[in-house]
Amino acid sequence: MLEVSGIRAGYGSMAVLQGIDMQIAAGEIIALLGSNGVGKTTLNNVISGFIRPTAGTVRFEGEVITGLPPRDIVAMGIAQVPEGRRIFPNLSVRENLRLGAFRRASANVRHNFERMCTIFPRLRERLDQLAGTLSGGEQQMLAIGRGLMSDPKLLILDEPSLGLSPIMVEEMFALITQINADGVAVLLVEQNVMQSLGIARRAYVLEQGRFVMQGDAAGLLADPKLRQAYLGL
Repeated sequence: MLEVSGIRAGYGSMAVLQGIDMQIAAGEIIALLGSNGVGKTTLNNVISGFIRPTAGTVRFEGEVITGLPPRDIVAMGIAQVPEGRRIFPNLSVRENLRLGAFRRASANVRHNFERMCTIFPRLRERLDQLAGTLSGGEQQMLAIGRGLMSDPKLLILDEPSLGLSPIMVEEMFALITQINADGVAVLLVEQNVMQSLGIARRAYVLEQGRFVMQGDAAGLLADPKLRQAYLGL
């Protein structure tokens, strides 16, 4: 579904990604792991069209999307839920959700809206509440629901568990599994290594702009190098 080939990107004279190759098949959950500042969000933004790479190509379903504006990439079926949620705090929950279908799936707003309320029953109870007054976990649900309103084929989740309580983290990972079971491929960008590898099919580990490990998620979880570097075991 998604093929990233030889991507180099950065900010001005600062190089961040140093030649990235990655593939995501339809229906997969792929975990993208790494510490802060190694280039995970930069890669997300290259895929989503917010950053133009200096070299390399991104293809989605066989079509080159490198350099396309974000609105066109959303229309093709890629939605990103950015780190920090970035909901519209002064709009209601209902309005935030409806905005998710602005560029894609506008004909299915009613159906998708009801689907989001089924997936996130807490949001149904708060449809007319200002989004900025929701709890952190509820805001994360809203951000994901807004992304799903566009009927994406690939959903990019950037640090969805950040700042959540342990109970809410468990709920969030169960939710990601449910979304994937409904047929949506997921690129899961996380620092929560154990739980990410627990639900992913494959994983990539990014360090200083390069992939240093990749492969089957279960195999990586058992790898002593990864366990020492990221789990302290």
